[in-house]
Amino acid sequence: MTWTAGASPDAALRLPSRQELQEAGKLTYVLHQRFRYTYDAPVRDLNHRLVVVPPRQHGDQRRRRHSITVHDADARTTQRQDATGNTITRSRVPLVSDGVEFAVEAIVERVGAISDVLLPAAALTDPRLLRPTRLTAADSAIHGLAAAMTGPDRLATAERFCEYVHEAIRYAHGVTSIATTAAEALAGGRGVCQDTAHVMIALCRATGLPARYVSGHLLGEGGTHAWVEVIVADAAGARAVAFDPCHGRRAGRDYLTVATGRDYTDVAPTSGTYVGTARGTLSATKRVGVVLA
Repeated sequence: MTWTAGASPDAALRLPSRQELQEAGKLTYVLHQRFRYTYDAPVRDLNHRLVVVPPRQHGDQRRRRHSITVHDADARTTQRQDATGNTITRSRVPLVSDGVEFAVEAIVERVGAISDVLLPAAALTDPRLLRPTRLTAADSAIHGLAAAMTGPDRLATAERFCEYVHEAIRYAHGVTSIATTAAEALAGGRGVCQDTAHVMIALCRATGLPARYVSGHLLGEGGTHAWVEVIVADAAGARAVAFDPCHGRRAGRDYLTVATGRDYTDVAPTSGTYVGTARGTLSATKRVGVVLA
């Protein structure tokens, strides 16, 4: 896969203020991301999954161009859209002697004021957004909190959940893992954006409020970010309203959505399997900039 025709706006890239982002009539986001796996011995039958390309359309986001390059001549790479519009890339390599690298580039545009994602009314009763997963299952503490904070206004309830999670979980790297559940994270009171998203989703689903996990990028942060979309009724059916419980606020134009799912497991940016006894080490780099117009 290669870039479509057109010049890259890299030369004009910068990191605007939140006020500049809100006032700009048009935004062009440019994403560069690399994942490199190194192995201490050869591995066979590498089967790798990437969820790193922003969707063709998500609310006011429009993907204009993208590419994924696998730095291995024998790699066979395919791409598809799943049922929710996520772009899933799979790469298979018969033999990796010592390492493999994936390079991602994408250009995404926003024009006009930020808008929520419009969905069909069926999203309000979608079992995928209402049923707990292993990572978002509510224990007695979460059920009690959800009951105490739930009111007649669904959006106001989501606001309370977002504020509560922001206050209840202090950001701390390395104390949780991708296997940490919402109940465990809340009990420990520390975690990362993935944990705060899982806790807020658990609160929402415990009270019958459909919600989904969002994977993407927050301008100015080095790694992948995670937040939540809460589904509420709308005159046209339903809409997804984005909240970031890690920062205790609504998600704005400094957020770039890549994928949505039930929890982290659905949209892990990079995952895979291989045959062999070698140990693998992942290193990653990312740069996201914006051109204002």
